[in-house]
Amino acid sequence: MSVTQYLKEKVKRGTVHITMIDPMKQSPEAAARLALTAQEVGSDLILIAGLSGLSQRNLLETSRSIKEKISIPLVYSPSGAEALCFSFDALFFSSLLNSKNPNYLCGGQVQASIILKRMELETIPVGYVAVEPGMKVGDNASIELVSRDNYWLAASYAVAAELFGMKFIYFDSGLSAAQPIPAGMIRSIKKELTIPLIIGGGIRTAVDARRVRQAGADMVVTGTIIENAGYRERLRSILSALKD
Repeated sequence: MSVTQYLKEKVKRGTVHITMIDPMKQSPEAAARLALTAQEVGSDLILIAGLSGLSQRNLLETSRSIKEKISIPLVYSPSGAEALCFSFDALFFSSLLNSKNPNYLCGGQVQASIILKRMELETIPVGYVAVEPGMKVGDNASIELVSRDNYWLAASYAVAAELFGMKFIYFDSGLSAAQPIPAGMIRSIKKELTIPLIIGGGIRTAVDARRVRQAGADMVVTGTIIENAGYRERLRSILSALKD
């Protein structure tokens, strides 16, 4: 079964949880332990973020270490052609729709496209939209951030992604954001969509997770909570809020 089909089947049964791991924040061995813990508490997929500065060696060692530990899908979201490898079940082929920098909109994807096709890995077209505050993404990618009260613009980006033929749409308020995307915005987006909606950024507690789920998120991404002590129980509580 493809990862796309796996995710769509999971969505039919409830909210999907994705654990995002930054390979530059810990050793490959530590990343593998984090991924295994996420799987043990009920996460459905591990997403490796291909942020600027990631080396080919770090990516390869991290992906191999994780694959040795887990049985759930391992997906990579590359930012360009600088670091690529075969050790993934699929790739998120993402376009940052509200960036004013063409490299984030399609330039990096163009550089990687022929390589990715020849690698014969599953590529999943994903529209990516950054919402205030945006955090590091907003700082680096020349983004016209969607304001937290502009529900119409957010829904318009989502529908545009759907009309472009993208399989999923991902709205993110950024790593370490103080709070999740507003529930009202999620409801407005979901009302217009027929493709699955991914929500990330600022989701640190079971209360956050439950609000995002109830607003209509099909998939929820958490990342920074696994970087601190006691992450197993915090992650378990979030999974409980999403799955119960």
